[in-house]
Amino acid sequence: MHDLLHGVWHFERGMLFTAKEALIRPGKAALDYISGKRIRYYNVFYFILLLIGLQLFVNHYYDQLFEVYYSSPIGKNDSTGQKIDLFLEKYYKIIIFSFVPFFALNGYLLFKKRKLNLSEHFILAGIVFLGIMIITILADLLNFFEFTKYFDFITDISNIARLVFILLYIIYSYYSAFNENYSKLKFSYKMFLFLTLLLLELIFMGITIFGIVTNWKFGSISYHA
Repeated sequence: MHDLLHGVWHFERGMLFTAKEALIRPGKAALDYISGKRIRYYNVFYFILLLIGLQLFVNHYYDQLFEVYYSSPIGKNDSTGQKIDLFLEKYYKIIIFSFVPFFALNGYLLFKKRKLNLSEHFILAGIVFLGIMIITILADLLNFFEFTKYFDFITDISNIARLVFILLYIIYSYYSAFNENYSKLKFSYKMFLFLTLLLLELIFMGITIFGIVTNWKFGSISYHA
């Protein structure tokens, strides 16, 4: 029994410590993790999967309350919208987790002075994305104020604040990891490229998902001189 309680306590402490480090000092935490200081950390990628599961639960409960509160289900009525919703529901974990390789690849291509290999950039990307997931879930929880009479405005504020916080958090994370290797001007330039690449990758992902859902046949498109 003692061993079981000790294991559960260590499990919870490891998650809390990892979450705190991901939010407060993500860049430095990633570098510590890469350098071998991992005893106090919970596995970052398992943690992300757990948070994705928690987010699915929170969003499912929100959808149920929305349907009861407004007497109508969330979602589009057209068939394409329903197909997209079903696709996202089925492959949500894969889609969300695929952001980590985007972050890792962009960082590997742009921030070379630190001489981190691709797998080490995956660790940095994992810790950064863990922080993003925590911010996202906190914002999702604030969305439940929509079902209150006097505090529903908090939902609108949280949805805007979420995007701002995530953007600032990404910049802060990579700055804390690479500020010793680049001047502020050079870092700003590379961070702009990083975010631009990320935006293009998200657009490509969206187009790909839309194409799969609507059964586009890209090979059938032809051009005539």
